[in-house]
Amino acid sequence: MSTLPYSPGLEGVVAGETKICTVEDGLSYRGYTVGDLADHCSFDEVAYLLLYGELPSAKELQGFLARVAAARRLPPAVNALFGALPKGTTPLDALRTAVSALGHFDQDAADNSHDANLRKAERLIAQIPVAIAGQHRISKGLQPVAARQDLGQAANFLYMLRDAEPTPEEVKALDVSLILYAEHEFNASTFAARVIVSTLSDIHSGVTGAIGALKGPLHGGANEKVMDILLAAGGPEKAEAWTRAALARKERIMGFGHRVYKAGDVRAGILRKYARAAADAAGATKWEDTADTIERVMAAEKNMHPNLDWPAGRLYHAMKLEIPLYTPIFAMSRISGWSAHVVEQLDNNRLIRPRALYKGPEPRTVKPLGERA
Repeated sequence: MSTLPYSPGLEGVVAGETKICTVEDGLSYRGYTVGDLADHCSFDEVAYLLLYGELPSAKELQGFLARVAAARRLPPAVNALFGALPKGTTPLDALRTAVSALGHFDQDAADNSHDANLRKAERLIAQIPVAIAGQHRISKGLQPVAARQDLGQAANFLYMLRDAEPTPEEVKALDVSLILYAEHEFNASTFAARVIVSTLSDIHSGVTGAIGALKGPLHGGANEKVMDILLAAGGPEKAEAWTRAALARKERIMGFGHRVYKAGDVRAGILRKYARAAADAAGATKWEDTADTIERVMAAEKNMHPNLDWPAGRLYHAMKLEIPLYTPIFAMSRISGWSAHVVEQLDNNRLIRPRALYKGPEPRTVKPLGERA
């Protein structure tokens, strides 16, 4: 039997080196804390930082925005594909299919060089929001709205989704949420992408696999479950009793706890004020008040604190975004982190091939067919 050490779920295992992000002492991208980035940068600047290693100068940002804006279009075949998908296909499943299809149309598809991967990454950053908004509208019998060249990522997404100009407050809130979701070290979807491209596969395959990993409710689906929890709780007057009863039934309350953060997720604290402000603007603070009560009980009874999904689900609800869009929005943000990791992996590649701890039968020999019971 093997004597190799075993850590279920790879918990605590260092599986590689990265210059992109760390979750030690909070969360930082390329040396900048997420709080500092959320206060002083746009998501577009953060996406550039993740891909290129430094925050852009004004000229570099202008060039980046121009390249992304020029790539905000889908091949007609992809929109046709959206129309051909079965009714009831979830937006995230449709996005996974779209990213795979986009690989067929990318002019750099067969080129795995550093520069080509950055070009493909920029195009995916541009195309994924277009795909999410377009598929959403097509599924409702509406025509996709053409992207605008003059808007940043958050504003353009809301415009394409609604065919109406978003408010500055909405743009800022969504932009901050995109910054906070952009990157998170070797999480499940990012690690999946790195494993895939470590075989010298391509970025579209890696991102398709990452979206598949994000689909799971233990990773990316939690922000969609937040409103289910709040609705079940029934309001601030009933929330404490409901939470205690749920805990007594040993139910898992999504949006709380984290594999890495044990004392609380700094991202949740940053986004919380935007969720409250959005609720105030909508004139509907019931669910914010309910959330406050649930947080208090969870801290007192389980010493568990909110993660980013908890305020994100509430923010998106207050912005009147439909729940099935929440995880695709996560992907729209995380494509910047996924792409940075794909580039980093391929720049200094080693095939990711861990060992398994064998727990099967002891060595034995094959009996002739007629002698087997």
